[in-house]
Formats: sequence, structure tokens, C-alpha cells
Amino acid sequence: MAATIDLENADEKQLLQSRLCDLPLRIENTWLKEVIDRLYAELEARGLSFKPPCYLGDEWFSPEGVPVIALPFYLAHPKLVQLERKMIGEAEGENRDEAMRLLRHECGHAFVHAFKLTARKTWREVFGHPRKPFSDYYRYQPYSKSYVRNLKDFYAQSHPEEDFAETFAVWLNPDQNWRELYADWPALRKLEYIESLVPALGDKTVKVKRSQYFFHISSLKKKLENHYRQKRRLYIEHEPDFFDEDLKLVFPLTETKARTAAGRFLSANRKELEESVGRYTGEKKVMIRNLFNRLKKRCDTLGLCVENANSAKALMAFTAYLTSLVSNHRYTNRYKPAK
Repeated sequence: MAATIDLENADEKQLLQSRLCDLPLRIENTWLKEVIDRLYAELEARGLSFKPPCYLGDEWFSPEGVPVIALPFYLAHPKLVQLERKMIGEAEGENRDEAMRLLRHECGHAFVHAFKLTARKTWREVFGHPRKPFSDYYRYQPYSKSYVRNLKDFYAQSHPEEDFAETFAVWLNPDQNWRELYADWPALRKLEYIESLVPALGDKTVKVKRSQYFFHISSLKKKLENHYRQKRRLYIEHEPDFFDEDLKLVFPLTETKARTAAGRFLSANRKELEESVGRYTGEKKVMIRNLFNRLKKRCDTLGLCVENANSAKALMAFTAYLTSLVSNHRYTNRYKPAK
């Protein structure tokens, strides 16, 4: 049996060689207990007796068909939050506001699981068919008023069940007047549907067996090193250096003094680039601009430059590169073909 690791004194190497189940973590006596209690108070304020049990797992989720919520283990200790940031680039839910948004969202899933709502005809009429395939990648309409906005990346548009969870989160949030905020939106119908469920389900509770706490941290035998290796494969396109090697080819190192910073060069040609790429790909300008800004920022970080004598060639090369990225993402939901 492996010894429990001393989190206070362990270095990064020791942490990565530790199994998740050997981490001495609990929700009690941490700030997570406070946000969970706040969630329960919000449910009660909305007229619901439902209080889904919460436990530590390897990520944010509510297991299919089970009215419980798993919170990512790293949030239970500052040193693990720091490691998560280093390995992934962010620690999702590390501040209270974001944690509450995520908790309300997962509570929406747990609510569906508790009362088998997706089997109802009215649920499907409002949100769509729950058997629509899930995908980590989806195309969204950034200006659509048919969906509420809670988590980033317009997550409500990814799947009918995510739409419900996001709508539930907005409905539950006491800091938002959803009737006023979504007064002239088609999404209001979804919020009113959730409100209509309260009279029948308000006083109902659900019992959950401990054996249904799937992927509880105590059952996870994998080492953190393997956990992060798997997770980084999923997040690779979001890592800051994902485009670095390509950008260095587009803007190769130059010793000439007659040069311009690549970021400044791109800013000067932004309008022409966006119009050209939009014309060839049919993609929305907001999508192109978001990617353009990400690439420009990376050029600034890398200190890339353009030879003034080759500016036309550089503009052509970058236009081709940006067009290929946008086209790939439009049709495959990935910037580059998977290796």
C-alpha cells in the first residue's frame, strides 16, 4: 500500500509520481465546502429540496444517470492548483465566481439525472433530443439569443443536455434577474420551463449510494504524471505554444535592420487579412478575428519580425496559413489534422 504523500513538503516530481488515490484530500475544511453550501442555499431559495452530494474526482462532471457532482481534486489544495496551472495552462474553477458557475451547471446535470427529465416529451420539445452525439468540438453562433450564457465558449450550444445545464445555472443564479436579462430572447422559454418544474419537484429528494460516486478520487489509481499526459492531449490546441513552430516558418529569423515587428505588421494588415480569409472560407469575422488576435499575441511574445523587403511575401504566407487554419477548423473543428 502506497504511503500518503505530504502535500505541504512534496516537490513537483514527487507530486507527479503520486497516485490520485494517495493524495490526502477532503472537501471538508476547505473553501469548496463553502461554495457547495452556497449552492445548496441557492437551491433552497428557488424552492428546491434537492441537494446533490458532492465529492472529489478528476474533473468537473455529473456521472450519467446519477444525481451527484464531482469537483476536480486540485481545487482542494493550493499546491495542486499551481500544478494544474503549470501543466494545463489554467485551473478551471479556482476562483469562487467561476466555481459557482461550474457548480450550478453540474447541478443542472444532476437535476436531470435525479428526475429523468430527458425522457419527458416537453423537455425534448424545449431543448432537443438527448441522444444527439456529444463532441468536444462544436460550431456555435456567438450572437444567438436562443441560448443563455453562463460558461465560456457559448457552451449551451454544444448539446441539448448542456443547453439545459447552462439554462439551469442561469435560472439558479441569484445575482441575475433572468426574466429581465433574457426578456426578449427565445431562450426565455427554456428558463420558464425550468421554473415550471418547481411546483411538482420542489419537495422531492433523491437518495444516492456511496457506490454511485463514480471516479471518486479514492478509486483512481493512476499517477498524476499519467493523468496530465492524457489531459494535455485533449488541450493541446489551447496551449500557448501550439502555433509557435508554424509562425517561425512564416516569419523566419532575420538579422537585417530593415525589419518590422510581426505583431505590428499583422495589425497594419488586419482588415485586409480578415476580409481575404473570410471571402475564401465563408467563416464569420468574429471567429477569424479571435484566431488572428491569438496568433498576433504569440508573434509579440516570440519577438518575430518581418524583413521590410519581403513584406509582400510574408503577407501572402500568413494569409495562406490563417486560411488553412480557419478552413480546417470550419470543417473538422480542429486547427490542424490530428496526428
